[in-house]
Parts: sequence; structure tokens; C-alpha cells
Amino acid sequence: MRRCVIVLVCSFITCSTVLAEGEDKLGFSIGSDFFTKYVWRGQVITNGAAFQPSVTATYGKWTANVWMNADMTDYRNRSGKVTEYDLTLDYSNKFSEDSKVGYSIGTIHYHFPGSLANNFDTTEIYWGFNFDVPLSPAIKVYHGLGNENGTYVNASIGHTYEKVMTFTDKCYCNLQWGASLGWGNGTYNRDYWNVNGSHLNDLAFTLALPICFPGGWTVRPNINYVTLTDGAIRSSDLYARSSDYFFTGVSITKTF
Repeated sequence: MRRCVIVLVCSFITCSTVLAEGEDKLGFSIGSDFFTKYVWRGQVITNGAAFQPSVTATYGKWTANVWMNADMTDYRNRSGKVTEYDLTLDYSNKFSEDSKVGYSIGTIHYHFPGSLANNFDTTEIYWGFNFDVPLSPAIKVYHGLGNENGTYVNASIGHTYEKVMTFTDKCYCNLQWGASLGWGNGTYNRDYWNVNGSHLNDLAFTLALPICFPGGWTVRPNINYVTLTDGAIRSSDLYARSSDYFFTGVSITKTF
């Protein structure tokens, strides 16, 4: 039970200052995300409102992130409780200065405070590639190391229409869309879905309108749709009776 799918669909950086190539500088950002559902890799973790704050630090090609989820609904009797902490360390770079291929490697540790049924701390390592070509295709592979040791693969595309509205030279609004498709191997699907065999698990879409404000603030309203793509996964009914989910959210970020 992990991060909301919107993070996995596509990552966009907008309304921010870009460092010169090779410049190492310590940077920080804080974020607060509000979603009407918490969905992760097609799994309905919270079938109601969720609050997800985070803190991110960057230095050169390194990024460290602390993220948490707090339920804002009485789904599974957890209203007002912090149900998850995630700790992420990432290194991302390009193969050369002129390369159109980038890569990332990293690790995520998932911690579940309290005695939540069927939830256990676990860790994943991941690696992936992104391509600086039309639709910005990317692929990321996650390997479980803890209580769950399966493999999950996420492939995504997306596009940003820049400056659909402009307020100043350095403050503007973009329009973004993204789509992703997830696949789990047999071990992953047995651990997470109680289903045998490898399957294409989930298909997700997002549409967002990030708006920047003076002082490093960005507000990003978004709408999201997730559907389970495989019949066995849809029939498992392990997380919710529905297999198609529509939800909305808004992300507020402050960059220092």
C-alpha cells in the first residue's frame, strides 16, 4: 500500500528555476496533496479522501524524499490516522551531456505505523530509463526486497503544453497529460492480488493544470482515471468491488 498512482503516471516539473548543467546546489521543497481516493498501482488503499504531505531535498543528481499518507475518511476505521511513511532516495542522470536518454536508480522503504492488518514494512529498489523524444516515454522497474519480493514494471508517456496561460516571464500555467501501464510478475501478483501468474495489471490516465505563483508556489489541480486491465486482477476483489476508478486531487508545492 503505497503512493498514489498520480505520482507513478508521469512526473512534471513546472514553474521552477532550472540549474545550469553540472551545477550542484542544495534545494528543498514541501508539498501537500489532497485526493478523493488513494489508489496505488490499481489498488484502492483508501476509498475516500486522503492527505499526503511530503518533503524533498535535492543535491546535484540526488533526490531524497519523505512522504506520508493520512486518511481523511472512516474507510477501514482509520479516519485521521497516519497509515504510511515512504522514504525514497534517487539518483538520476543522462548518459552524456548531449544524450536523449536518461536513467534513474533508487530505493523506496515503505513503513506502516501501528498494527494495520495485512500491512507490513517492505523495501523496493528500482531502475529505469526516460527518453527525450516526443511523448517522453519512460519505463521503470521495481523489485521488492522485503515481505513482498516480486517485480512490477511501469511504462508511461506524457506531454506538456507549455504556457497555455502566462502571468509573467517566469510565472505561467501549463497543461499536462500522462498515461501509464503497469505489469506485475507472478510473485508480485500473488503477494499483492492473491492471483497466480504475471499480468498487465493497471492502466492510468491523468490530466493536470499546474499554476505557479510568486515565491515558488505551485498549485496543480488534476483529474485521474485508473482501470484494472486483466480479468483475473479485476475478479480478485481484494481491495474494492469496482475495477474502474475516477478521482480528483490538488497538489500544493513550495520550492526553496
